[in-house]
Amino acid sequence: MAVANALLSSVLFVFDSLVTIYFFIVIAAALITWVNPDPYNPIVRALRALTEPVLWRIRKLLPFTYKSGIDFSPVVLLVALQAVRIFVLNLFR
Repeated sequence: MAVANALLSSVLFVFDSLVTIYFFIVIAAALITWVNPDPYNPIVRALRALTEPVLWRIRKLLPFTYKSGIDFSPVVLLVALQAVRIFVLNLFR
């Protein structure tokens, strides 16, 4: 029983860490759009490659997230990430 608890605890820790890292990646990608970044910069390309597939799906499913030239899809993604993180961590604690 102790081994199962330790395994579950470590899996939850890895899940929490990955969600937190992705949370900050989304924030960095959103902040970098406020300036005019070089699209050939490897950091900009990596941020876009990591976030754009998810943000594109959000924009497709919820078209109201893009209003008057302002894209709210990162905010929706950040709220969803936190909700999933809290739900999963509370489910197993």
